[in-house]
Amino acid sequence: MDNQEEMRFEDRLEAVQNMIGRIEGGQLSLEDSVKQYEEGMKILAELDRKLGEMNRRLTVLRDGKETELEA
Repeated sequence: MDNQEEMRFEDRLEAVQNMIGRIEGGQLSLEDSVKQYEEGMKILAELDRKLGEMNRRLTVLRDGKETELEA
């Protein structure tokens, strides 16, 4: 498992927000900005996948029965 996989969802989201800040802040060269963008997009795709998994796992108690949460 690499470092990104070990991070919590919230930490990974914060990392992407920090990347965006550096890109928008002009703190990086164009090449580094593109690398950060690509890395951020990979992380966001994984977060989206994880969020979908979490959403499917949520259950609600309805009429005394556990049922899948409807989106």
